[in-house]
Order: sequence, then C-alpha cells, then structure tokens
Amino acid sequence: MTSSFTFEAIGTAWRVDSGAELDPATRGGVLDLTEEYDAVYSRFRADSAVSALARAGGSLTLPDSGAALGALYSTLYRITGGSMSPLVGSVLEHQGYDAAYSLTPRGPASAAPRWEDGLEWKGNILTARRPVLLDVGAAGKGQLVDLVGAFLASAGYDDVLVDASGDMLHRGLRPLTVALEHPYDPTSAIGTVVLDNRALCASASNRRAWGDGLHHVVDAATGRSVERVVATWVLAADTMTADALATALFLTEPDNLMPEFEFDYVQVFSDGRARYSPSLNGALF
Repeated sequence: MTSSFTFEAIGTAWRVDSGAELDPATRGGVLDLTEEYDAVYSRFRADSAVSALARAGGSLTLPDSGAALGALYSTLYRITGGSMSPLVGSVLEHQGYDAAYSLTPRGPASAAPRWEDGLEWKGNILTARRPVLLDVGAAGKGQLVDLVGAFLASAGYDDVLVDASGDMLHRGLRPLTVALEHPYDPTSAIGTVVLDNRALCASASNRRAWGDGLHHVVDAATGRSVERVVATWVLAADTMTADALATALFLTEPDNLMPEFEFDYVQVFSDGRARYSPSLNGALF
C-alpha cells in the first residue's frame, strides 16, 4: 500500500493505508462518518445521544447500524451471563474512568444495572426506562472501522487497511503479517498472525489502567476489573465481531462463543500462559 491517511477520531488515533491515495471528498467523508458515530455513542461528550440517555432516559433512534450492534451485545450478554453489557458505563464511571478522566474510584465495586430491568434495544430503537449510562466501546470502535471500510469500498477503494489503534480491517490482494504486542512490554511481540481480508482486534488490561488493579476491562455483573486474562486477540470476518469477542474472551471461555461465532483467537493469562485456536494462521514465539 502506497498511501496513508492519519487522523484522530473517537478519542483515538486512526490510520488508513490504501493502494491509491484517498481523494479529498473521500477523506472528508471518512471524517464526517466518524464524527457522526461519536455524536451518538460517546459517553465522554455532553452533547451525545448517549449522554442524553444518562441524564433523562427515554427513547433514542440509532443509525441503521445500531440494530446489528444491539443484537451482538444481546447475544454476548446472554452467553456471558450478564458480564458483558452495554450498561457497563456506570461501572467505568464509578471506577474513575469518567468523562473528566478523574481516575478516582467513588467507592467499592458495584455491578452494572441488569439489562432486563431497564433497557430495551429493538432494532435501531433504544429505550431506557430510567437514566442509564451506556458504553458500547467493546464493539463500537470495531463497528465504526467496518463502516469506514464499507464507505471506502463504495468510493472505489478496494485495497485498504483501516487501523483504529489496533482494531484493523484488511481488504486487498496481499495478506499482511501483524505482530502481537507483548502485554507487559510494548517494544516486543509474543507472536504474529496473518491478516488476509479479515479483521483483527486486540484488548489488553494494561492499555487503560489506573489505581490499584483498576483497568477498563470490567465484569459488568460484579463491577470489578478482570484479573485472570491480561490480553486477547481475535480474527473474524468483520471488525465489530472481532472487537466484541476480544472483550468477551476476558469474561467467558472460547468454547462458549464458538457455537455462535466463527473466529480465531489468542489469550494471554496473568500467570504467563497463552492459549490460541488450533486454526490460527500465525505463530507464538
């Protein structure tokens, strides 16, 4: 790929590598798309639709892509017994990962509200019977990568790598070899995988960590940060699924996910062990 387009969106760094340089209209379209998504889902923006639900509850009409996001969260909420939930926003805020980035816990860990007690997500209509703080970051960034990839394809760009700080979507003729960053040493890798017209997403507890054992991967059912798993990688057909499963693998066993999803994975545990899918196209060092 000969051209790169870098920008900031949804609070993170993005890079689009392409075989042909993106024209100005396409670049502008990508920026508009990411801004529109952020304006709906960001819990860090006072003017977002999600923040309005946190203040007063009520109903929200999401973009058409919201139906797929809700269906994925519903499935993973069921499989994990409530440990993975879009209502985890209240837990993260309570721990100090709030809009002001105070990084100061407000008290002992407490579970997120149960989905079935106050939230309905039917198609692209989201209804909260009382104020709730949503956080769809476990799948939303991946979905936005997919939306950017689809937009680029519609504009005629079919040789691209969309990379949102490690959430990657590849479309093209030449496979890429991607290193898997060591969870305790960002200057080294624990292995590599081949990315060939698929998505690759990673999640690690060291990426956003603060305080005494606090980090952004939390169990919504208990309100506590996960300790057993420290890093995951998932390869799947689309980035939304890969992103969501990278978080789900902190909360449940791969065997619980395999009946409903097609994916490859790597897990690293806090005791130094690693586990990976037999079909993984790659190698661990």
